[in-house]
Amino acid sequence: MRSHAVKSGLERAPHRSLLKSLGLTDEEIKRPLIGIVNAKSEVVPGHMHLDKIGEAVKAGVRIAGGTPIEFPSIGVCDGIAMGHIGMHYSLASRELIADSVESMALAHGFDGLVLIPNCDKIVPGMLMGAARLNIPTIVVSGGPMLAGRTCAEGVSLTNMFEAVGAVKAGKMTEEELSDLENTACPSCGSCSGMFTANSMNCLCEAIGMALPGNGTIPAVYSERLRLAKKAGMKIMELVEKDIKPRDILTEKAFKNALTVDMALGCSTNSMLHLPAIAFEAGIPFDLDMANSISEKTPNLCKLAPAGNHFVEDLNAAGGISAVMKELSKKGLIDEDCLTVTCKTIGENIKNAVNLNPEVIRPIDNPYSQTGGIAVLKGNLAPKGSVVKRSAVAENMLVHKGPARVFDSEDEVIKAILSGSINKGEVVVIRYEGPKGGPGMREMLMPTSALAGMGLDADVALITDGRFSGATRGASIGHVSPEAAEGGPIALVKDGDIISIDMNACTLTLEVSDEELERRKAEWKCPPPKVNTGYLARYAKMVTSASEGAVLKI
Repeated sequence: MRSHAVKSGLERAPHRSLLKSLGLTDEEIKRPLIGIVNAKSEVVPGHMHLDKIGEAVKAGVRIAGGTPIEFPSIGVCDGIAMGHIGMHYSLASRELIADSVESMALAHGFDGLVLIPNCDKIVPGMLMGAARLNIPTIVVSGGPMLAGRTCAEGVSLTNMFEAVGAVKAGKMTEEELSDLENTACPSCGSCSGMFTANSMNCLCEAIGMALPGNGTIPAVYSERLRLAKKAGMKIMELVEKDIKPRDILTEKAFKNALTVDMALGCSTNSMLHLPAIAFEAGIPFDLDMANSISEKTPNLCKLAPAGNHFVEDLNAAGGISAVMKELSKKGLIDEDCLTVTCKTIGENIKNAVNLNPEVIRPIDNPYSQTGGIAVLKGNLAPKGSVVKRSAVAENMLVHKGPARVFDSEDEVIKAILSGSINKGEVVVIRYEGPKGGPGMREMLMPTSALAGMGLDADVALITDGRFSGATRGASIGHVSPEAAEGGPIALVKDGDIISIDMNACTLTLEVSDEELERRKAEWKCPPPKVNTGYLARYAKMVTSASEGAVLKI
């Protein structure tokens, strides 16, 4: 056992005395020590109930003969951090989480880990740490929030952000906004659509690091507690068999995750997090993989914000296992991949059934023949950009228009809410990338304001920052290289024509090479927005969004 390094032998008597000061008995100390990494907090709605999940996990560990020892993880709530200085810290917190998992696990000699995240950056951050450590690990999330209900219609956090624009446009009263505010987020859990948190929790199943049901069983269901107990029991089998993350996180497993990503129409943030996890696992990951998989993967689900179904509906329809079963009918899933069940994907989905073809379209009747996410390249994004194609209006899949350029999210929000953005324009938001932001802020406020004002089917947004999983419309993010690195997006001027073709996966600035070279020679990088603290260190070390925005030494 790895924990022998901290508990066995004469020279470890002082260490055992400290373990006993925790209340552990000799019998408990002799058993495998399992670290329970719990992101419970009173800040994040998706995490407020994780103490209950943690207790269930610990019960499972004890049932199977192990000794659970819990320690915390930080977590930023993207919704609460949105639109102000807090969003600079959201993506950046992912690296802190990975580092803290590594630090705690190695410092205390755990034999295995159970990761209890739920929202946004916490899921990939914990997985990155686990891949780096490579000791037996399993993920069990807190589960999705139930959808809000108003006039029998399902609503989510997306509706709240879009309602702000609707009030500004005179399409909704402040009283109606207040009513929506009280109903949109009715329970604990990760926000109810296929946003970043639920995307990553679902992909944990697809990639093999979580038990079936992890991504879709609602937070308030007792079934979630039973799943947590099973995860606690299963880690003991993983420890016994010494099945480690890198045994599971193979190149084929990442391709499975990308395939499910395309079928579900996940958040574009998955195109940051999957490469980052792959980096830690030592697996090559190229954004071009996304398009090659998307070309042959049908889009089977349209969950909020792309449609009117929610994650609870996906759960009732059979969950991720049913999605993968549909995909397997055309050989799109590698069924031989090992998972934390200690069985293969094929064994896990053998008896899965699609219980609602309205929520999970049959493989022969998809929403589209290609996947929900597309990577666009061209002279404006030589290293790529990302769009949630399944959430884009048909008429905006191909679009050409004049650029309106803004050097920050704050500037564009003022312009949108003042009514100065016109139909047909292409809004460019730059200096919001990993380095330039710093921290690559999500742009849910501007996209939601446009949608609420009824402009999402007429205006495109392009940024070197990123968009929330709750974003819909022609919102193209992750433009690489970013403006702060002198990428072409730094050279765009008001009135330049930008051509977008999401079918051909191209993003073109219709300016001659000679003119771009002239502008490049005149360009000067603006001074850093932050010069002290963690964000200053982050900006110096972070890589391009095309590489997952990871930190490299």
